[in-house]
Amino acid sequence: MIEDKERWNERYKEKPFRTWVEPLLKKYIDVANVGYALDIACGEGRNAHFLAEKGFEVDAVDISDYALSQVKEDPRIHKIEADLDFYSLQKNKYDLVLNINYLNRRFFHQIKEALKPKGVVIFETFIIAHGDFDNPQNPEYLLRKNELLHAFIDTDIIYYEERLDVNMRGEKTMVASLVAKKRC
Repeated sequence: MIEDKERWNERYKEKPFRTWVEPLLKKYIDVANVGYALDIACGEGRNAHFLAEKGFEVDAVDISDYALSQVKEDPRIHKIEADLDFYSLQKNKYDLVLNINYLNRRFFHQIKEALKPKGVVIFETFIIAHGDFDNPQNPEYLLRKNELLHAFIDTDIIYYEERLDVNMRGEKTMVASLVAKKRC
């Protein structure tokens, strides 16, 4: 945990990350009921800030204490410093779960359980790409083709796409995007 925390602290300090709100979140925010949201691997809080402005109470979770120190002080944002390899999601708590540029497959099932009935998951992360791409290299952090879709097949899929994108540092990547609603 300490090694991961130090590595992420250094990455946030050395390389600038995107500061704009995730376009997928902006496009599909209205699908979710305003209530409680979870921002998994929230980083410096760009999406958590947006959610709070939209009226959500947000649990913003990240391993980097440096990144969390950059999250604005807001009574609607609850900063949680945690190693996501060991963090567990509370069941039936969230109206919206946001997972952007992070992959921990053990969360697939936990996200579905953490959603309230009709709760929404917005999930976007890297997929295996062949050719000249700057995706992470470790396959543990890369989705396989249609893996995200299959992981959430028991939900009502609102949107799914695999496409070319640009990552937080302006590098060419391949991503999978999913918006889905938990069935009642």
